[in-house]
Amino acid sequence: MTLAVALLCLAPTASWADLAPYSQDFEALDQTDPAALTNDGWLVFGNVFGPDWGYWYGYGPFPAPNGGAGFSGIDLNQGGPDQGVQQMVVYNDYNNPDHGVGAYIEANVFQEQWIGADDVGKTWFFEYDAKRGNIDGGTTALAFFKTLDPNAGFALTNFVTVDMTAVPNEWGTYSLSIYIDPSLPGQILQFGFLTVATNYEGSGIFYDNLNFGIAPLSVTVDIKPDSYPNSINPRSRGVIPVAILGTDTFDVADVDVTTLAFGPGGAPIAHLNGHVQDVNHDGVMDLMLHFRTQDTGITCGDESATLTGATLDGQPLEGSDSVNTVGCRATRRPALWMKDQDGRDTPRGNGPINFERR
Repeated sequence: MTLAVALLCLAPTASWADLAPYSQDFEALDQTDPAALTNDGWLVFGNVFGPDWGYWYGYGPFPAPNGGAGFSGIDLNQGGPDQGVQQMVVYNDYNNPDHGVGAYIEANVFQEQWIGADDVGKTWFFEYDAKRGNIDGGTTALAFFKTLDPNAGFALTNFVTVDMTAVPNEWGTYSLSIYIDPSLPGQILQFGFLTVATNYEGSGIFYDNLNFGIAPLSVTVDIKPDSYPNSINPRSRGVIPVAILGTDTFDVADVDVTTLAFGPGGAPIAHLNGHVQDVNHDGVMDLMLHFRTQDTGITCGDESATLTGATLDGQPLEGSDSVNTVGCRATRRPALWMKDQDGRDTPRGNGPINFERR
């Protein structure tokens, strides 16, 4: 079924601004406070479909409850090592009596923000951990991005989803993303979770470690241009040249050089200098940088290194290239010598050496 009529998650009256990152692991929220999710900005909305999937009505948005028979709550001790003590559980609205007449209830639990002009051209991601709760029967579940146009009766202009219906009992990490095109400023962006259930069938799924942010712009990085393999001696006291390659659609002049970091995980170190040149002779300017080898954190056995940073307008960027570590072979400990009983030079081991004349 396409829930194309799920348009009615109306927005509060507010002026719109740029999108802002959001993260939540639920550990700092008061699990006993009925308003804990509300105070963190969560909303709920219900859409109701008849047994033939004809649209009946919608209700909301309302502040998200923490517990009870409808929509959402904070649960305890459902996590693994990475989820801590408290997790969010999302389920259907069992307060709605139309469950009993075979209607399908779509229960949305979400955050929402207004899209601004500066968001155009950026890709935003929503990443989260999830595991199965008591979802059963014909219940379905999704994670979603929705965009709604308040100037067109809150028409649904984007609906990006990840199907969570068959999520396993073990925790896993999932993500989805949305590109902000020039038509979207002034619209509402919602991200969150929904379930569709009928006849009071189970629908619970646990969520944790939520992150909403700008997806890094992938850039091409060339470590030690004109060299392959990119051999690096981690013991070297020299520098490593690293180039960010420009393209017809990416101008290296847009890079904020003060944000750049380089190493096995994009280590937060400063570059020594940077200048623009056509490194790969394709007619497009590239950005050449140099990093002190011993500051990068590259160690013997590393096979890649990553450069991270941001553009001048705040778009994260990231690129990696391979490395080949050299000069890493262990040196042999000098042997100590002694004379054996026949007068021959023999290496001394760590323990006593017994010689037997034959």
